[in-house]
Amino acid sequence: MEQLIERCCGLDVHRDTVAACVRAPGPGGRRTQTVQAFGTGAADLLAVGLPAGPELGRRLRALEETLPANVDTLYSNPANLREAIRMADIVVGAVYVTGGRTPILIRREMLPTMKTGAVLVDVSVDQGGLAETTRPTTHREPTYVVDGVVHYAVSNMPGAVARTSTYALTNITTPYVLRLADKGWQEACRQDPALRLGLNVVQGKVTLQPIAEQFGYAYVPPEAVL
Repeated sequence: MEQLIERCCGLDVHRDTVAACVRAPGPGGRRTQTVQAFGTGAADLLAVGLPAGPELGRRLRALEETLPANVDTLYSNPANLREAIRMADIVVGAVYVTGGRTPILIRREMLPTMKTGAVLVDVSVDQGGLAETTRPTTHREPTYVVDGVVHYAVSNMPGAVARTSTYALTNITTPYVLRLADKGWQEACRQDPALRLGLNVVQGKVTLQPIAEQFGYAYVPPEAVL
């Protein structure tokens, strides 16, 4: 039988709910089928999420052209996240907010929807973690289980390969250290925007806006103290 359409989607629309079924090519020539239902109320539709502008679309397309064919990209929204963790064997959370706490994206009530024995690796643990059930662990006792989901949340994960991670970090930071040593911290920060963005507190003044907002301090632009 000749296949005319590689990917297809069907919608079953009711007054209170909408169900969507997507069929697409899968590994080994098999076809995958994903079904998702959501409400038609305003809050439900907002939770599904809309594309966040053309710039994000361009970035996703660029990633899709660069990454291997078996890697799929998705817009980050609650509906896509719920569906992705439901299907995943391993979830790696790597969300970072400069100077602030990582937002909680995976709530406790979402864990029972995941596969029993699935693994959640929360790389964001140093900034508070993106899962409500995340708590810092150690290399000696790295994991714990909540609702059948194995959590790995070691603070400072690169410490597991200390020598290798030290070389990697040193290679990145050495040019900045040399600039600070050659010019002094003030002149180096005046000339280098990257170093200037690294200033947190100068002479008692908070020069990183997210830190100032998080702890209720007045924000002073770094240019004002250099």
